[in-house]
Amino acid sequence: MKPSPQVHRARSAGELPCGASPGEHARRLTLAQGTALYVAAVLGTGVIALPALAAAAAGPASLLAWVALVVLSVPLAGTFAALAARYPDSGGVATYVRRAFGARAAAVVGWCFFFAIPAGAPASALFAGDYVAAAFGGAHTVWITACVMIATVAGLNALGVAVSGRVQLRLSVLLVGLLLLAVAASAPHARLDNLHPFAPHGWAALERAAALLVWSFAGWEAITHLAGEFRNPRTDLPRAAGMAVVVVGVLYLAVAGAIVSVLGMRAATSPAPLAALLSIGIGGPSPMFAAVAAVLLTFGTMNAYFAGAAKLGAALGRDGALPAWLARGSQAGDVPRRSLGVLAVLSVLMLLLCSLADVDTTPLVLLTTGCFTLVYLLGTAAALRLLAPGSLAWVGACIALIAVAGLLAASGRYMVWPLLIGCGALTYQQFRPAGVTSPRRAPGDT
Repeated sequence: MKPSPQVHRARSAGELPCGASPGEHARRLTLAQGTALYVAAVLGTGVIALPALAAAAAGPASLLAWVALVVLSVPLAGTFAALAARYPDSGGVATYVRRAFGARAAAVVGWCFFFAIPAGAPASALFAGDYVAAAFGGAHTVWITACVMIATVAGLNALGVAVSGRVQLRLSVLLVGLLLLAVAASAPHARLDNLHPFAPHGWAALERAAALLVWSFAGWEAITHLAGEFRNPRTDLPRAAGMAVVVVGVLYLAVAGAIVSVLGMRAATSPAPLAALLSIGIGGPSPMFAAVAAVLLTFGTMNAYFAGAAKLGAALGRDGALPAWLARGSQAGDVPRRSLGVLAVLSVLMLLLCSLADVDTTPLVLLTTGCFTLVYLLGTAAALRLLAPGSLAWVGACIALIAVAGLLAASGRYMVWPLLIGCGALTYQQFRPAGVTSPRRAPGDT
């Protein structure tokens, strides 16, 4: 059947891909759902756990690291939104790096992002498990909660991005309300004395705090893998990123400031600082409220990352950077169930390994942020070659590249992990099985 004039005009405007029907169009991500995925990917577990870890590293001075990374988010989010709007492919950052620097560099970026998830997902789930254990007790509550969350997120994403996007929108609205309640209720208990001494571990400790907080701001690249799922990537992606920057920046600064000014020295030792805020502010069953908030926040983050990384894994299979068996689901609208299954299995295995070795979440956080920092470095470098020189997005990419290079230096020995992953990617490219074709062109390639 010949498409109607309305459908033809929508395809010409980029609102419908070739071959898509109005019904398929209706199932794609809306602006609100895309903004919710952005907020969840960036906000997530950072707000329930990282204020305490940063305070332990640098004391009240950690607030300066929060401010610096909120400011950095503006050019970083703008850079990746501009790239995703121009090249809406499930390969995301790997696609941009391939266009700028070739297939080998793209494989390194793709592997760093994909294999960061099996380290990051268990850490996220364990953060939530700490809150559940604080509310309900139980010797194995933390680990059981983490396993259930990984399985649930994988199952939800197996139903498709449209389903997870609708769930994400409802979760984000609820979570913003819960966080604002925690800040407002605890505000009367804030004390300036809790800000002294401001830098108990010296100013050099800000580097470690910043390296930890990269976890809190990783996510601006995650939604690029879902660019093809937006109804109109060219306009909706930059708008979603802009709205998310405002929401995330305000909430991070408000919650981190409240935790430090209200809890004081306890901020550095509390495994569930948000629960402590609610307990001080409203009393009653606040640990239960905090546990619910922590689970929902963590679920939102894991949902967004599993969705993006599963699409990336399928694209890497399509392009020859991973086994071709993973390629199914790389096209917009398809569900990458094989890639999703690999992520879920690796995440559970990592969780079991941490349980047996009695490893806490800090090393997992730093391993994950090291991977994402390398992804950011190569992604912003690619933007300088792909975006119009002198444009606002290009200038933002310059600023982001300089800032990310500083974060890379602050990661220290934890950069060994992404470097090993990168070596693995290059080795696979060198010795990949015979018959694997060279990377196919992604949408927008010339």
